[in-house]
Formats: sequence, structure tokens, C-alpha cells
Amino acid sequence: MIQRIQSVTMFFAVLSAVFLFITSQDVILIEGIPVMMLICIALVLLGLLSIFSFKNRKRQILLNNVSMIINALLIGLLGYWLLSLSGGINFPEKGIEPIFPIMDIVFLLMSNLYIRRDEKLVKSVDRLR
Repeated sequence: MIQRIQSVTMFFAVLSAVFLFITSQDVILIEGIPVMMLICIALVLLGLLSIFSFKNRKRQILLNNVSMIINALLIGLLGYWLLSLSGGINFPEKGIEPIFPIMDIVFLLMSNLYIRRDEKLVKSVDRLR
């Protein structure tokens, strides 16, 4: 069911990946390869696949864990990028990009918490039958 609370938190995680895609247009990690765009597209696809696999809760948890690992690596890459930047007037928004993967991880952790609660509830109902 798409209206469950874990689907809403996964949707917010997808939104934070989309916002990262929008704000990270100037992030250049490797010359000629759009690394940030590819990672953001992968995060959005993983999030949408996780949202629409609501019947398989174990798959949702697995996809959320993979997304959290990718986001943790992304925080490291963005930290490296921020340290290699020179400050000044050219980058007034310096530092906004790592906020989105952190928000993504928080939303995915909340989603996993609610998925596990839902799984526990289903198992307890199955015991009563």
C-alpha cells in the first residue's frame, strides 16, 4: 500500500535525492564523467523500486540498506569535493549538497523502522490464526 507511513518516508528520501540531483550540477569529481548525476539517478530508481515493492517487505529493507550505503559513500565524496574547493564568492552555496544524503539516510532509517514494525505486526497476526 502506497499510503503507509514507510512509503511516505521513502518518498521523502526520493525527493531528497532529486534535490541533490538539482543542486549538484556544479559538482565535478572526475573530469568528463557525470558521477553525481549517475549516483542520484541510481538513488531515485532504488527509492522508487523500494516504494513500489510494498508487498515484499524484506526486499524493501534490502533496497533501503543499499541506498543508505550509497548515501554514506556519497557523503564521503561530497566531503572530499568540499575540501578540494577554494572558498570565496564563486561558491556561495558551498556546503548545501551533503545535507541531502544525510536527510536521505534519516528518512530511510525511519522507513526501515516502520517496515520492521509492520513485519512484526503481520507475524503476530499470523500467530493468532
